Amino acid sequence: MADFVRVATVGELPDPGATVVEVDGDVIALFHVDGAFHALDDVCTHDGGPLASGELTGHKVACPRHGAKFDIRTGAALSMPAVRATRAHDVKVEDGGVWVRLRSGHGVDGPVAQAPVAKPAFGLPIAAPPAAVPASTAEAAAPSPPAAGALCEDSVRELLKQVKDPELFVNIVDLGLIYGVTLAPSAETPGKQQVSVDMTMTSPACPAGPQLIGDTKRALAAHPEVAGVEVRIVMEPPWTPDRMTDDARDQLGIF
Repeated sequence: MADFVRVATVGELPDPGATVVEVDGDVIALFHVDGAFHALDDVCTHDGGPLASGELTGHKVACPRHGAKFDIRTGAALSMPAVRATRAHDVKVEDGGVWVRLRSGHGVDGPVAQAPVAKPAFGLPIAAPPAAVPASTAEAAAPSPPAAGALCEDSVRELLKQVKDPELFVNIVDLGLIYGVTLAPSAETPGKQQVSVDMTMTSPACPAGPQLIGDTKRALAAHPEVAGVEVRIVMEPPWTPDRMTDDARDQLGIF
């Protein structure tokens, strides 16, 4: 097990307050709230945002990038768009100093002597990063489209509800990732239409991006009136959780 490392003096960090320290080469966010110190990896598990720079409210810190909240005592993910805990570490106060000992693992449980957290507060299981899926397997696993109807923006959005975020298991329409749908007659295939979809991601570095783009194209291309599909990634305005529908919030346990 790693040793405790002195990272600060008790008086140098205000209460409440946060700072960044280095422990055995790892960048750690150190928090001081209600007379106690807590340490987490300074990494939001959604897209790597610096937690020490986020808004601190009680024992919750919000990532400054997309607002995902974490419990500073245990590292548990408390709100979208994060679904995995960040790693928490052991802290002690001794001889006027604050000492931190790194923990191994990936942030599933809280530090020793703190209540373990097996699930984020809104009820999602802590998900492991999605494994790479060969293209042939992904195509075979793609859901079958509903019965074809006249192609229009509404029917396109219904088709896109087949496409689900691999971590959240909520479809991309209800998540609010679809910014626009455009249909135009195909110049090369009379009687069919070219479909363009403006899609965003929950973060610029979203690891599920390529899979979501591929699944979107496959879901729409299965419609007999579709000649081709273009997916355009749009990052402005940035995605925020308030773009989700009530159905998505219900599925994720957000009220």
